[in-house]
Amino acid sequence: MSGHSKWATIKRKKGAKDQQRGKLFSKLIKEIAIAARHGGGDMAGNARLRTAVDAAKAENMPAVNIERAVKRGTGEIEGVTYEEIHYEGYGPAGVAVLVEVATDNRNRTAGEIRHVFSKNGGSLGEAGCVAWMFESRGLIHVDRAAVGEEKLLEAALDAGADDVNTEASEIYEVVTPLGAFDKVKKALETAGIPVQHAELSKVPQNTVEVAESGAAQLLRLIDALEDHEDVQKVFANFQIADDVLTRLAH
Repeated sequence: MSGHSKWATIKRKKGAKDQQRGKLFSKLIKEIAIAARHGGGDMAGNARLRTAVDAAKAENMPAVNIERAVKRGTGEIEGVTYEEIHYEGYGPAGVAVLVEVATDNRNRTAGEIRHVFSKNGGSLGEAGCVAWMFESRGLIHVDRAAVGEEKLLEAALDAGADDVNTEASEIYEVVTPLGAFDKVKKALETAGIPVQHAELSKVPQNTVEVAESGAAQLLRLIDALEDHEDVQKVFANFQIADDVLTRLAH
């Protein structure tokens, strides 16, 4: 389980502040609209849309907002058209960073993302410089207190999961191929295993160990990127000791 995944879990557990909820809804609405534009508004035949809507519902987004975002994506109602862009670069300690963006102004966003990197000890790189280090996977998090390891392993692996990471103290992380993501998620739910969080992600093939001396600056970069209004997701290939992550979270 990558350090970035652990850091994201810690932040979700802390909960979104009221002032952050508006940004979160904005990101979710963008993802729903983009998914609907590319794959249509029928969730049964559009896995990306289904995942985006599930994520919005998990954050208690009103149904009317979800419906409006789908219709904007399909063109049934007017709305801003967002362009999907990937930015790649390096953070402190040579950590690879991959940023997914949805923007209506490519030039503005490029300048701002470059500034975030440079301000926080990183550097924006050329297209392709780090993307090859990541693989597209489905990630499903399950509370350790909700199910025994043996039951989870059986349900997940039988449904097509690649692996179940058990190293974190509070959660299990189920890793799936993209094509098996929905099947594994449904299999867990059918088995009575509550899913805490599920998303389509980019998993690093290798990780970089970051010492405590450089951890704070790296996490400031990650947080600053994720806080940008045009950034949908950030992926990075770092490992930081659990006790250090916990201290920095507080």
